[in-house]
Amino acid sequence: MEILLKEYESKGSATAQDNDIRVGAMTYSIAGPELIIIDSTHVEPAYNGKGVGQQMLYKIVEMAREKNIKIIPLCPFAASMFKKLDDIRDVLK
Repeated sequence: MEILLKEYESKGSATAQDNDIRVGAMTYSIAGPELIIIDSTHVEPAYNGKGVGQQMLYKIVEMAREKNIKIIPLCPFAASMFKKLDDIRDVLK
C-alpha cells in the first residue's frame, strides 16, 4: 500500500494505492498557512477494515507535523480517529 499526498490550490488529498489501483482518498481544504480541514474519507468497499483510512490519516498528520500546521477533522471518520488515537492529537486545532 502506498499513500500519496497531493496539493492543488486550496485543496489537498492523501490517496491510497494498491498495485497502482486507487483504493481510497482523504481530502482536505487548506484554510490558511497553519491550518487544514479534513473534509472527507473514502475507501473502496473491498478495502474496508484493512486500515486504509488510518494510513491516509497518519500520512496527513505526518505532513502537518513537518509543516507545523494544525488540523480540524470535519470528516466523521477522521474525527472519530482523533478521539480514538492519542498519538495524533498534537496536531488538533
